[in-house]
Amino acid sequence: MGDLLGVAVLGAGHMGADHIRRLDQVVSGARVAAVADPDVERAKEAVAGLAGVSVHTDAEAALDAPGVAAVLIASPGPAHEEALLAAFARGLPVLCEKPMVPDATGALRIVEAEARLGRRLAQIGFMRRHDAEYRRLKALLDGGSLGRPLMLHCTHRNVSSPPGFTSAMLVNSSVSHEIDAARWLLGQELTAVTVLRPTPSSGAPAGLLDPQFVLFETDRGALVDVEVFVNCGFGYHVRCEAVCEKGSARIGDEHTMVVTAGGAAREEVAQDYLVRFAAAYDREVQAWVDATRRGEVTGASAWDGYAASVVAEAGVRALEHGGRVAVALAPRPELYDVRAGVSR
Repeated sequence: MGDLLGVAVLGAGHMGADHIRRLDQVVSGARVAAVADPDVERAKEAVAGLAGVSVHTDAEAALDAPGVAAVLIASPGPAHEEALLAAFARGLPVLCEKPMVPDATGALRIVEAEARLGRRLAQIGFMRRHDAEYRRLKALLDGGSLGRPLMLHCTHRNVSSPPGFTSAMLVNSSVSHEIDAARWLLGQELTAVTVLRPTPSSGAPAGLLDPQFVLFETDRGALVDVEVFVNCGFGYHVRCEAVCEKGSARIGDEHTMVVTAGGAAREEVAQDYLVRFAAAYDREVQAWVDATRRGEVTGASAWDGYAASVVAEAGVRALEHGGRVAVALAPRPELYDVRAGVSR
């Protein structure tokens, strides 16, 4: 057990419990050393059957627990800034689920704190970068055979929205994945955003502006559009098509099991992001563990997390006030490479 990377998992809810399972049953080279959640019974339930795991209600107590050498943050977004800074103070490598920090001002504080350290400690959990289909599309675009990317057409649909889900969260929670994916796929920064609002679906809760159509502009003249529909009713559906000068490529039409019975054929549609992107999460956490054991930090950086928060904030302003809203990023610290989505 001493040769394994001891990980403190902060948050034992839907995402945190899944990561605890992943670290215990799927990922090699790591073990769950500590768990923190304000709901101690939920934390105990998440680690039931695991040996050598300490359970805490306080995040910093988990960071200081024996055997902890790295941190996986899966707590609600508003708790991320304090947890990241506490990890930085202890020199602990971190895998932090998105959003890194929900507000752009707090996200910039994380970037500045890491820059003062002079080395990266944080990887941000934009798991689509680890999805097989997204990686194939990225390699195709980087190879240049289709010419310059002109547009990305994206679709993001959920079966239903959870209680308390707001119109702003369609942008700053759901579309945040497309924000990062677009920056990563294109290698470009997003410079402006416009949000259009069709008449809400009859399946949307009262007062929720669902669906929405989000349009991004980039610093090299490409356009990115996102249809986000979080109460579509039929399944979890993510699609992306790149339209380039010499051709196009689309992902998200993955073939799943087709069941034939009772005189009809039925194709299964994923109902949850943990199903659709299960393999991506596995690869993401495994890559983080492997890099951490080598003394390296790879993947999406704190700068990527900051950029996503800034763009999402601009998107929320566009949603609430209408019109086109420009995106203004702070100067990029030298710690982060000048290319969008790629860190030193």
